[in-house]
Amino acid sequence: MTFKPARLLLALIAVAAAPAFAQNAAVVNGKAIPTAKVDALVKQVVAQGQQQDTPQLRDMIKKSLIGREVMIQEAEKQGLSKSKDVTAALEQARQDIMLNALAAEYIKKNPVGDAEIKAEYDRAVAAEGDKEYHVRHILVETEKEANDIIAKLKAGAKFEDLAKNSKDTGSAANGGDLDWGTPANFPKVFADAFTSLQKGQVTEKPVQTPSGFHVIKVEDTRPVKLPTLEEVKPRIADSLMRAKLQSYQESLVKKAKVQ
Repeated sequence: MTFKPARLLLALIAVAAAPAFAQNAAVVNGKAIPTAKVDALVKQVVAQGQQQDTPQLRDMIKKSLIGREVMIQEAEKQGLSKSKDVTAALEQARQDIMLNALAAEYIKKNPVGDAEIKAEYDRAVAAEGDKEYHVRHILVETEKEANDIIAKLKAGAKFEDLAKNSKDTGSAANGGDLDWGTPANFPKVFADAFTSLQKGQVTEKPVQTPSGFHVIKVEDTRPVKLPTLEEVKPRIADSLMRAKLQSYQESLVKKAKVQ
C-alpha cells in the first residue's frame, strides 16, 4: 500500500499523539484531566469499601471531574481567582497543607515507638489504680452543715434522704449517687477521703473542695476493669504523637524572634 504525502503525515501525527491522549481521561477546553487523577479517585473510593472498580464508577468519576473542571474554568473566566475571599482561602489552604506536611515529616523522623506506648499505658494504669468505688456524697455550703449531717447519719438518718438537700442538684435526686469511678476521676482531696473508707462507711469529717464541704459514703468497691494495651494502643499512639508535635511547636516558638 502506498500512502500519499498528506495521508502519511496524518498517520504519523496520529501515531505520535496516541500515547499523550492515553494519559488523559478527557481534555476540557484544552485543559487535560489526567487518567492518573481518575485512577487515584477510583482507588480512594474502593479503599473506603463504598464501591468496586467498575467501568460505571470510572465513568461517573470522569464526568464529575469534567463538571468540576468546567466550573473552575468559568470561575477563572469571571476573575474570581483574584477576589479577596478566594485568595485568602487559597492562602489558608496552602498554609494548612504546609503544616500537615511538616507534621508528617516530623513524625516520620520521630515516630512514636512501642516502648513509649507501653510506658504511657503503664502510667495510666498506675494512676487509675486497681479498684473502683461506688460513691455517694452530700455537698453543703459550710463545715457546720456538713458536721450536722454527719451527726444525723450517726443517729440513724438515711444518707439518701439527707442527700435530697445537697447543693449538687445533679446527684441530689439520686440520693447523692456519683456512680462507679476510680480515684483518678475525682479531685485528689475528695479521692483521698473515700479511698480510706470501707464499704458502707461515711467520712468522719467534712471534706472541703472549691465547691464546698462534702460528706462522702462508699457504697461498694470492686476490681477495676481496664482495657488492654492492644485495645487502646492506637489512641495512646495518637495522644503521644500530638504531644510530640506540641513540644516541637513550642521549641520552634522559643527559637523564633517574636516582637
